Amino acid sequence: MSTRRDFMGMALGGFTALGGIGALYAMKRSWDPLPSVKSAGFTTIDLSAAAENVLNVEKWRGKPIFILKLASNVPSNPRQIVVGGSKYLVVIGLCTHLGCIPSFDANAEKNSKFKCACHGGEYDINAVETFGPPPRPLDIPPFKLNGTSLVLGEEGSEYKKMLADGLTLKV
Repeated sequence: MSTRRDFMGMALGGFTALGGIGALYAMKRSWDPLPSVKSAGFTTIDLSAAAENVLNVEKWRGKPIFILKLASNVPSNPRQIVVGGSKYLVVIGLCTHLGCIPSFDANAEKNSKFKCACHGGEYDINAVETFGPPPRPLDIPPFKLNGTSLVLGEEGSEYKKMLADGLTLKV
């Protein structure tokens, strides 16, 4: 037989459980990134209007992203992305030595290159270190190809292959 005391205990337990569920839900919501942060994680760039040998700089997650449409006479390299028959270089524009932003020299002795003014590091047209203190090539951001568009922040099959081949580090 149930008593009034048993009923009060079950009612208090039920309210406590509901309050606990509400508190857990509120904690989970506070740990989730804000919608503005989620939307900032992906950037879509249309590559169809890019001009050859002209460096385009986009911003993704506060980092400069270098996008360079390579001339047709540039030899193929596994670090290049092919979109619509054109070759592109897409890298994070931060020197791998100390994080300075390298400049692009389109006419450096008939060989285009990236040069870091901080300590004289140089990268070739494929963003591979050729001189100075940089320990590795410029990093490639996670990307996915969608027709002639590039979606930064999403890992597509091309990016996963580059990771597996050791052409970049996961950022």
